[in-house]
Amino acid sequence: MSDYRAFQELSPTALANVLTREHVMDIGVRPLWAGMPLVAGPAYTVRCEPGDNLMLHAAIYRAPAGSVVVVDAGGDTNYAVAGGNVCAIARKRGIAAFVVDGVVRDLAEIRESAFPVFARGVIPIPGIKDRVAPLNAPVQCAGVRVSPGDVVVADEEGIVVVPHAEADTILREARKRADKEASETLDAWESAHRSRVEEILRTKGFV
Repeated sequence: MSDYRAFQELSPTALANVLTREHVMDIGVRPLWAGMPLVAGPAYTVRCEPGDNLMLHAAIYRAPAGSVVVVDAGGDTNYAVAGGNVCAIARKRGIAAFVVDGVVRDLAEIRESAFPVFARGVIPIPGIKDRVAPLNAPVQCAGVRVSPGDVVVADEEGIVVVPHAEADTILREARKRADKEASETLDAWESAHRSRVEEILRTKGFV
């Protein structure tokens, strides 16, 4: 998969229709400011020990432009892994977004700069810079295993991770289903939906 821009045409909802549950992050990691646009790009993965932010601060100078930086901070909500300046540098360097299984700070600055950040929340306490860990190695983020180069698609509906090896197939299937749904009128959908529901009820013995 080389052209990640194709995924910017599909919402997490459309992709979740053809993905299984283990590819959808839990609802605790969410957009931190209203009106955040859909973001899509290859994962650049980071692991930060709880209370430590060194490797994310290193990653902003190493992640390629267009990357979605995915941070496994172990769900730690006691110390921020990034703040306004880190997000500003990431944006300046062309990073598409942060997805953080943890918390950040300086939300007003992040919102003003319109840098997309998905995280568990905000706390004003900064982490320390001490613990080294591998960059761009598989991580676990919000219940999903994420490998470098997997496609991350996120908006206000949620965050999905498409395995790199399956990206072309998933894209094709999701597009096909989305095109079918877009071409169907609400009346036609209602008719088919009602027939399906009533048939299920009959087979379950509901009267």
